Amino acid sequence: MMSVYDYVVKYLSEGKKGIVTTVINKAGAAPREEGAKMFVGEDKKTYGTVGGGNLEAEVIDEALKSMESTVVRLHHIRMDAKAVEDEGMLCGGNVDVLLEPILDKHKIVYESIQGCEKQGTRAVVVTRFNKTTFQKSLIDRNGDIWGDCLEKEDAAELRDFWNEHRVRFMNNDTVVEPLSVFSNLYIFGAGHVSQFLSKVAKLVDFNVTVIDDREEFANRERFPEADSIIVEDFNKVFDALNFTTNSYIVIVTRGHSHDALVLEKSIEQPTCYIGMIGSKRKVRMVLEHLGEKGIQKEILESIHAPVGIDINSETPQEIAVSIVAELIQVRGVKH
Repeated sequence: MMSVYDYVVKYLSEGKKGIVTTVINKAGAAPREEGAKMFVGEDKKTYGTVGGGNLEAEVIDEALKSMESTVVRLHHIRMDAKAVEDEGMLCGGNVDVLLEPILDKHKIVYESIQGCEKQGTRAVVVTRFNKTTFQKSLIDRNGDIWGDCLEKEDAAELRDFWNEHRVRFMNNDTVVEPLSVFSNLYIFGAGHVSQFLSKVAKLVDFNVTVIDDREEFANRERFPEADSIIVEDFNKVFDALNFTTNSYIVIVTRGHSHDALVLEKSIEQPTCYIGMIGSKRKVRMVLEHLGEKGIQKEILESIHAPVGIDINSETPQEIAVSIVAELIQVRGVKH
């Protein structure tokens, strides 16, 4: 699944215009939270959502009207009780939406955002604007800055925003936005469960990498939606992978020995989730084997095994749903 910023970079690369719309304030029962985004292209195509229904239709209309502009503007949507009743909306409340034209001068910022999303790197995006100017910058956790509205000394001031998850609209001219990053899911094994796991995980915005040592299983025909497919020996592949504390590992290989190997390698990595498929008996055997090798009991108890939420799943499709449900549950707590 492509993000809004993937489309922004794509349109800029093709010389096309577009508007990024972002909910920066909401009051009442508005349908989406601050930070919800939608991209509107000059071709009237849209990507993402700011709430659907009449609210979204109004935002699209305003974005199309702003397509030739080079400055940012705010659009205020007031959904009082009468308007909700007259227009048949399910949600009331008030929403402020930022309409941001994509400009070539900010392409490096959008590309940097795109890269941080894919790599799971925390960052903060700052947008400053008035009636005549529009500046935009990104600063990552390393203090590296791209764009035209931040200096090195701004890093300390913005440090507290990296771990937040909501947009701040400050001084009526500055939007500070902690970047939502993709969670990286590494699926070890390319069997039937993995095929459905990859599909379902992509639907809920995981960046998926499928790993197997058999090219006839780990290929683009079987995993068309995966972000990356790696054919490599399980013992060697860890040297080529870049795990972060936003990484998730699901072990669904074809046998106990491979599962044990991958699990032993996985617990050495800085991940936030490790899950392994298997019966309770198989799981107990693998964990006991690792315990005998000196792996600490607390580490082994942190493994999600058998993997997935218990929903009486039996088919590969159902098992994939139960696993992704658990991934979402963990992601909600971590974020």
